[in-house]
Amino acid sequence: MNSQQVSDDAADLAALGIGAGALQRLSSVTASPVTPEHPRIRSAAVDDASLPAAVVAGSVVDPEIPVLTIADLGVLRRVQVHPDGSVDVDITPTYSGCPAIAAMSTDIRRALGRAGHPIVRVGTVLSPAWTTDDMTKAAGEVLHRFGIAPPGPASRAGVVALELTVRCPRCGSRNTRENSRFGSTSCKSMWSCADCREPFDHFKAL
Repeated sequence: MNSQQVSDDAADLAALGIGAGALQRLSSVTASPVTPEHPRIRSAAVDDASLPAAVVAGSVVDPEIPVLTIADLGVLRRVQVHPDGSVDVDITPTYSGCPAIAAMSTDIRRALGRAGHPIVRVGTVLSPAWTTDDMTKAAGEVLHRFGIAPPGPASRAGVVALELTVRCPRCGSRNTRENSRFGSTSCKSMWSCADCREPFDHFKAL
């Protein structure tokens, strides 16, 4: 399956009401609003003329975790509006082969198209690699309210941190244990809390 087919499939699912929009409607937690003052928007916009388009692109939500915008997630890297109104957007996947990148690209093109940009080119950049340190503080707070334990600081210099426990996002207990290194998506692990007896996902530090 090529990237164009994945992108087309994502668009077809969105038309059927399946995807980030449908997941958003199931949750009382919503993504934080994105403004021109957002730090990831300021760093992504090539110039002041590109700021409005960067806000639109940055407001697109992660299709796997629809309470996070791609600005708060830190995957939005560059937005440039050209004199003819076309837009170039660069995003970085959270990990190699991330299936959400095609859906994000489709949603970015759709959002910017609605904002009056008929030509939108979305590119993928791999360097510098994304880490969970690229997520904003607001992203961690939203994840916690959504029931996902946010990541701690990313490991450095090839050291792999071993997390013995994480705080339960439901009751706050640290009497928790990892059940599986992989949760509902590859970037999360599956945990359970011995105090409130609830399972939860933990966004792994990468």
